[in-house]
Amino acid sequence: METDPNCIFCKIVAGDIPASKVHQDDACVAFLDIAPLIEGHVLLIPAGHYETLDQIPPDEVAAMLKNLPALVAAVKAVTNCQGVNVLQNNGRVAHQVVPHVHFHIIPRNPGDEFHFNWPAGIYPQGRAEQLTEAMRKQLAE
Repeated sequence: METDPNCIFCKIVAGDIPASKVHQDDACVAFLDIAPLIEGHVLLIPAGHYETLDQIPPDEVAAMLKNLPALVAAVKAVTNCQGVNVLQNNGRVAHQVVPHVHFHIIPRNPGDEFHFNWPAGIYPQGRAEQLTEAMRKQLAE
């Protein structure tokens, strides 16, 4: 499993930097975010170093994500929140600050302080079909 000696998350996996670990196994580590958006904000990271989700082999993603439902349930139970956001950002433009794949598990309640913009739109005539076909072709390669 590859690691990056300069990566803060790799150092957490290795135990070189302390973290409030909620879960750890061979595939992943889950720990409290040190700068939480909401109290109880947990990060789930792969044990190996990958900068973006598309770089992780499918079996490693599966081994990590099998823990996600239980982590969401634990966050909900402990924080008594009414909902949870599970967010994963890829690349700096997508607000990924640490270049090591991580999933945010963020407890949510009405009126909490976390907000994000979601400017939903519509596709021009025929554009959804073009994108669908291009993506299907890419997946088939």
